[in-house]
Amino acid sequence: MIVTIGLSLTKVGLTDLAGGFGAEDFGSIPNLLLGGGVLASVVLISIINNKVIRSSAIFIGLMLGLIAAVFMGRIDFSLVSEAAFFTVPIPFKYGFGFDWQAFIPIAFMYIITSIETSGDLTATSMISGEPIKGPLYEKRIKGGVLGDGVNSLIAAVFNTFPVTTFSQNNGVIQMTGIASRYVGFYVGGILCLMGLFPVLGAIFTQLPKPVVGGVTLLMFATVATAGIRILSTVQFTHRNVLIIATSLGLATGIAFVPDVLSQTPQFFQNIFGSAVTMAGIVAITLDMILPKNYGIEFDTKAQHAKDKLEPTQEVA
Repeated sequence: MIVTIGLSLTKVGLTDLAGGFGAEDFGSIPNLLLGGGVLASVVLISIINNKVIRSSAIFIGLMLGLIAAVFMGRIDFSLVSEAAFFTVPIPFKYGFGFDWQAFIPIAFMYIITSIETSGDLTATSMISGEPIKGPLYEKRIKGGVLGDGVNSLIAAVFNTFPVTTFSQNNGVIQMTGIASRYVGFYVGGILCLMGLFPVLGAIFTQLPKPVVGGVTLLMFATVATAGIRILSTVQFTHRNVLIIATSLGLATGIAFVPDVLSQTPQFFQNIFGSAVTMAGIVAITLDMILPKNYGIEFDTKAQHAKDKLEPTQEVA
């Protein structure tokens, strides 16, 4: 699932780097130079020996991209001047209501995002040096999914959209080497304060798509790398290879050819139209229905030593 998250999102990052979906100047030389320059600056800053500068590579790269965009005339300061300086959110500003027709599809979307959240949190645990098995890992997964639900509830009260874990954050941890939850607390507090000043939001929304894409492309790729690192700890038995190949093949296929399900019922598209959900459901289903000793005759004894499986016939 983590590999699928990273690989499927790299398409989003590269699309932004080239100018953004539907942009008239998509793939233009200025877009590629701006996005590629941001990407190159983040990579170069990340290899600087100074720890403080290295851990700030993403922020510095974004700021360099913003400055370059100003000189290229791609920032509209009129929109910034029109934004309010200070505001206080009003709970339920647009009223409160409940609609079953809206509830059911949104409920399915929450289930889908919960699967993606589990993958994100597994990657976070792995690159943060935390376990990816056992009671502590399960507690972290439960807490993360619950946190998504509580955050989405609060978001609805304050008139905005549901929220979920952000895959890029795993890339940030891997790039900066900072995984302390206390840093997260402080940053969360800073973001809450910044939310009271719409003018700050107006400034950051002026970041051109190529600038954002130059950073997110790298972040998404590091998520996929984290998934590969987890897979490297797996015994590549005949059974495991079958599970990985089937789930990854279907998931990446959905990511790169989304129209493949265009003739299926909408309900089916809502569930399996997400590459991450496809990967999770297929992998979990195969892991449940395939016998543990499936294909054991094709594997070596060393491959099954960890699982303590006895071959049903002579093993090569």
